[in-house]
Amino acid sequence: MSNPYLHPQRIRGALRTLDLRPSRGMGQNFLLDADALATIVTAAELAPTDLVVEVGPGLGVLTWELTRQAAHTIAIELDRRLAARLTEEFAGQPLTIVQADVLQVRPGDLLPADTHTSGYKLVANLPYAITSAVLRHFLEADLSPTLSVVLVQWEVAQRITAGPGDLSILAHSVQLYAEPTIIARVPASSFLPAPAVDSAVLRLRRRQQLAVAVDDVDRLFRVIKAGFLHGRKQLGNALPSGLAAMGFDVPRATALVALAAAGIDPQRRAETLTLAEWARLDAEIW
Repeated sequence: MSNPYLHPQRIRGALRTLDLRPSRGMGQNFLLDADALATIVTAAELAPTDLVVEVGPGLGVLTWELTRQAAHTIAIELDRRLAARLTEEFAGQPLTIVQADVLQVRPGDLLPADTHTSGYKLVANLPYAITSAVLRHFLEADLSPTLSVVLVQWEVAQRITAGPGDLSILAHSVQLYAEPTIIARVPASSFLPAPAVDSAVLRLRRRQQLAVAVDDVDRLFRVIKAGFLHGRKQLGNALPSGLAAMGFDVPRATALVALAAAGIDPQRRAETLTLAEWARLDAEIW
């Protein structure tokens, strides 16, 4: 049986029935591309024993696939009308609908106790406006997904998978916890309504341990954020001024000594530093 939620007429009909105009702010762009959907499902490496968390199920196009290939799916939907419709449409299926703001729900509170040993996967078409926040929310959680496959804005996927020279706070915040890979590019025409930009199928495979050994992740990102705070300034200037803006008094002379001890040229810029270099700098500057 083919996925009934892929057809444009069904999508438009459901939206009319719900008196729902897709909201750009809530990222309500409904996937209608069978190839893109198949790519997501394949990338998720689903097994009959898997527990899956879906964020923003919408009308249920991805949900339909997940309930047929995984043991159980927990779908988190902010819109009350969509959550109610999903409850009716998928009655009797291995699916739990949670009507909530995903950023206000701790992943561990949603999951059965045995998930701590068996793990779970995150599979979702993420709303553009909260993509970064959702990824951090799950990756930084006490109980994070072993594998995440998400549809995100193409430019965001590029930023997340970037290497030295194009690195960003977002790239570091994901790469610390997971190994990211762009699986495919998905054109804007694959959605109804079509967004302004293309999307990407992005896979994040959780690392067995953090990419770098640090005593305090928050402190590490305090240094990283300070380095990026003033655009493309050289770190010898950007670091002390960035820390000062965040309320930490680190004189320029101290910052220069720390950079030298970490083996980092003070003329370099934040986007060129690897996580390992930031970790060395974090260990030296305080």
